Amino acid sequence: MAALFSFLKAGKPAAEPAPVSVTPPPLSTATIRIGMGQLLVEGGEPDRNLDRAAQMIAEAAAQRCDVILLPETLDFAWTHPSALTEAQPIPGIYSDRLCAEAVRHNIYVCAGLTERLAGRNFNAAVLINPQGEIICKYHKIHLLTVEQPYYAVGQTLNVVDTPLGKIGVNICADNFLEGLPIGHTLARMGAELILSPSSWTVDYSITEEHDPYREKWIKPYSILAQLYNVVVVGTTSVGYIVGGPYEGKKSVGCSLAVDATGIRARGTFNEFAGDLVVADLPRPVRPEQGTAIGDMLRRKGYRFDELPA
Repeated sequence: MAALFSFLKAGKPAAEPAPVSVTPPPLSTATIRIGMGQLLVEGGEPDRNLDRAAQMIAEAAAQRCDVILLPETLDFAWTHPSALTEAQPIPGIYSDRLCAEAVRHNIYVCAGLTERLAGRNFNAAVLINPQGEIICKYHKIHLLTVEQPYYAVGQTLNVVDTPLGKIGVNICADNFLEGLPIGHTLARMGAELILSPSSWTVDYSITEEHDPYREKWIKPYSILAQLYNVVVVGTTSVGYIVGGPYEGKKSVGCSLAVDATGIRARGTFNEFAGDLVVADLPRPVRPEQGTAIGDMLRRKGYRFDELPA
């Protein structure tokens, strides 16, 4: 994974471009310890799911994690019909529970929830600091077609300054290749760390031997990490899906942490792999801002001036 992906857009080939010189990315001496909490999320069982989340937060704190990343829509589960009538506001009872656990264990918590806001539901993620304050809230933008009856499209992106570094938040399919402009924008906004609550699902018959997520997730994570020198971390739920359009499929873990040097940590691919995966990640050094980022991307061979063929 150390080799840089090809970032040339499809189109008319350029005449013998000069080879791109890839140098090791600059890293600070500081490290961030991240717990990826592969949580069993049961459809329509928010109280049980929040209890498990609290246990996972406590475990991450016991392992001296700076931040724990929990899955997408961990309250009701992704596209569970109960969310249509029972989703709560943020702040609200479910986000309050996570805020209380962040204070109790003196840890940053990033988690996916369902938010009821202005008569609509959103697939939301919150970043909570150790003082129990929600310092970032995000609504998923790159919604799958099957989830659009359940959630409205998000309209904002944000990056926050923390003692751990500049953190941006997105959700699951926001990191599909076709959704990657969301990650590009977070990187342009200065993110050093992108946290992504996720719920990666497959048909019940898929096993570790034909894991379909190798290219689907490793490639886009690596593109962002290598282009911008950011750390990208996704944590997904585990368990079988009950209710909604994906009933009978399963969430399979395989959480992932990638930086510019390659894969730093990954969870087991298994619907029963409820586990905390701990990764110590060097904090990237990102001196470029504004148009200097464009200059850096050009040096790496990224093309801005071509339409697809």
